[in-house]
Amino acid sequence: MPEQNFIDHVRLYCQSGNGGAGSAHLHREKFQPKGGPDGGDGGRGGHIILRGNRNMWTLLHLRYQKHVRAGHGQNGGTNQKTGADGDDVILEVPLGTVANNEETGEKLCEILDDGQELILLQGGKGGLGNTHFKNSVRQTPRYAQPGLQGEESTVILELKVLADVGLVGFPNAGKSTLLASISAAKPKIASYAFTTLIPNLGIVSYREGRSFVMADIPGIIEHAHEGKGLGLRFLRHIERNSLLLFMIPVDSDDINKDYDILLNELRQYNPELMDKPRLLALTKADMIDPELEKELSEEITIDIDYCYISSITSYGLQPLKDKIWRILTAEPE
Repeated sequence: MPEQNFIDHVRLYCQSGNGGAGSAHLHREKFQPKGGPDGGDGGRGGHIILRGNRNMWTLLHLRYQKHVRAGHGQNGGTNQKTGADGDDVILEVPLGTVANNEETGEKLCEILDDGQELILLQGGKGGLGNTHFKNSVRQTPRYAQPGLQGEESTVILELKVLADVGLVGFPNAGKSTLLASISAAKPKIASYAFTTLIPNLGIVSYREGRSFVMADIPGIIEHAHEGKGLGLRFLRHIERNSLLLFMIPVDSDDINKDYDILLNELRQYNPELMDKPRLLALTKADMIDPELEKELSEEITIDIDYCYISSITSYGLQPLKDKIWRILTAEPE
């Protein structure tokens, strides 16, 4: 997907429809000059609805749709006829889309399943016709309810990528290379920082026809939670991942320090990320021999499981997938 086509944040002014007014009509016909009230109810105003679509991966189709307005309900008619409901507006969005009120920051809804429909803004309720106000004392009410106004709000739609495994690491840690080597994804790979500018998803095949989804996001740098690098723009995509796979090259000056920096960035951004399972992959293991690997292991004080891998030579990739699968499915070793 071209980088300019990956849109994960849009701002929409939304307005649901007003409800139609109830009718205050009094029945009149030949030989029945005082037939009594027969006003119908007003129709409901149109809703604004979000619908999940698993075939969508971006909010690009909503980028230039600044205003979304649903139809108004029609007024009630004679002979107790109810007015037609206003036309609903259905916005199809990718799975993982979250809608927030821009002014209050309140989360309005989130879409997680294909075909799931949630009402973003309710249409106004139609007013009652005068037939509802008739009683033994007031037999010919000449009034009816007006319809209620619809809701209006400026809504922020944010896409948070849904994946089983999220790759976390500094630029050029080998995240894109790993994704390309164990899935059919074709992320851009180069030797300069921030080669990856958009999240990339890949389906990783596992044993006996099973699979899981892996997400590669742009590299994190220190102080990313303050907006440095591309941090704030894409850190939200990690929130949806079931497992965080940290990736640090074996030629790092200090693996323990690099891990602490990455972990701190996630903690500063969202403390709830600390509750997610974590695994460490030490990349570019083809650069060292077994003796150096043993010496390096003695220096590592990180309190999570780790393994050595090389995406170029495929060294350690199957054991890595085994570890990932056990964590995702909670299977014992």
